[in-house]
Amino acid sequence: MARARDESSPLFAGNAAGTLRLIFYLALAMVLMVLDHRNNWLWRMRYTASMVVEPVYRLAGLPAVGIRTASVAFADRQRLTEQNQRLREDLLLANAKLNRMGAVAVQNERLKQLLDTQHSLELNVQLAHVIGVDLGAYRYQLTLNVGARDGVKPGQPVIDAHGVMGQIKEVLPTTSVVMLITDPSHAIPVVIARSGLRTVAYGSRESGQLSLPNIPLAADVRVGDHLLTSGLGGRFPPGFPVGDVRSVAPSATGMFQMAQADPAADIDRSEDVLLLHDQAEPDGPPAPITPMGPPTDLAPPAEAAPAVSSSQAGAFVKKPSVPASADSNGGPP
Repeated sequence: MARARDESSPLFAGNAAGTLRLIFYLALAMVLMVLDHRNNWLWRMRYTASMVVEPVYRLAGLPAVGIRTASVAFADRQRLTEQNQRLREDLLLANAKLNRMGAVAVQNERLKQLLDTQHSLELNVQLAHVIGVDLGAYRYQLTLNVGARDGVKPGQPVIDAHGVMGQIKEVLPTTSVVMLITDPSHAIPVVIARSGLRTVAYGSRESGQLSLPNIPLAADVRVGDHLLTSGLGGRFPPGFPVGDVRSVAPSATGMFQMAQADPAADIDRSEDVLLLHDQAEPDGPPAPITPMGPPTDLAPPAEAAPAVSSSQAGAFVKKPSVPASADSNGGPP
């Protein structure tokens, strides 16, 4: 809606006085601008005006600054959260790798002990890995990852780096079952290293122990004595550690001593075992010795013997002697 002429601004009035006033204001502004530009007269005024106007600018810009600060803070928080999550995952992964490396180091140490045992004893052995454990109430067995295809046979002794573990009970095409020496149905001939006493160690129904029930009362058996394989029976080679005596007490009948022993092998912890291929010779009389003649390389060849003529052969034949009292006809004197 158009304004009335009396409501219009006097600066832009249509009369000559308004026009002159406008020209004067413009000329004054131009003069002040030129003087300020050349002589810098109005800097104090601008400085004071900026001090007054600056808070107004800051107040006007507060919403934009607040929004920008909030967006930056939110972005930083989100980025920090993502970094924290990523670092946490990396830490968990590093811990898992560290634990795995620790387990691998322990396994390598056990394998090193097995190899050291093989080299020190110079045995023909076969390395096997435990893939199954059956430690029930009436049997103690392990399952190995080798079988008939790998040359495993029933009765082979099984050891680890510390001692005898048992013997092969059952052979399958790709796996085999080991009866541990702690099985109640297992028995192994042993000898006490300190005194030389021979006896038999049986598997005990108490988990992880051996029982020696038939020790004479006069036998010298002490706690801490080492049990070794005696080699009797021909199943286990002599000299392998079997266990250590932990207790000695009279039996219930009072006719024998009864001892309990801890196995020397790590039955509950071993993951790798050795199968012996060099078994002890069975007890009994030695096999008869096959008679042997002189070495064939020292005997002269048949075609190289010197030929003997008939005349020379007759020279070696001794003729019967004739008594001196007999006549030429051979009659009596």
